[in-house]
Amino acid sequence: MERALILLAAALLVYVAPGIQGTSHLSFANATISPVDITRVGCAATKLCVETPNDCDPTGNNSCLFASVTAAAPVAPNGSRLSIELRGDSMGYIALGLTVNASMGTTMLFVCAQNNGSFFFRTMARSNTNTDMALVGTERRVMEIRGKVMGNVIMCEFDIPNVNASERVGADTTFTVLLGSGTTTGTDLGAFNITLNSGPLDLSDPTSNVANSGILSAYPHAVLPLLSILSMVVVLKA
Repeated sequence: MERALILLAAALLVYVAPGIQGTSHLSFANATISPVDITRVGCAATKLCVETPNDCDPTGNNSCLFASVTAAAPVAPNGSRLSIELRGDSMGYIALGLTVNASMGTTMLFVCAQNNGSFFFRTMARSNTNTDMALVGTERRVMEIRGKVMGNVIMCEFDIPNVNASERVGADTTFTVLLGSGTTTGTDLGAFNITLNSGPLDLSDPTSNVANSGILSAYPHAVLPLLSILSMVVVLKA
């Protein structure tokens, strides 16, 4: 049986942590089916994609923890609006974390969860230096929340306005993205088990996690023969 949730809401208000401005411990459930459709279309072109295992298919039947981020043009001094897609396998919750420093400070977690097939959404905070991995309910403004549960697959989409990795005027969208999962009792969330740590990425650049190496750098053994061939061509034409 498929249960899902559609939420077109603006959650309120203010949580301030290094790297993320802004809002509330949210819990939504029991609504209508939502048009959540998460695919790889646009990856490295219009949206930044991170996933585990590599290149897994979020529309397939195999396990795939997948997230995409699309950053709108920044609006000074508030920052940029991020549109998030998140898909994963869990009978508890999946979550996307944003942090400026994965070994220090705080990670802001955006949690998509299920309770016996009913979807709910929460924002949490996790100390990057706290070894007990405890999560704390917190507030962060989140908009356009849509979620869907199909068996053990959780899918959700949401927007995070006014995101800025810097306290200065302007918008810095360089964050480390964490993907993971955990358990839930339906009210309490268990520890966040990190499956993927992206390292620092510019979320406004869909290609920031794509290797920039070209053919020559990927195949250094081909450089010398290629240069020799070019030299022969020059000599023949001289």
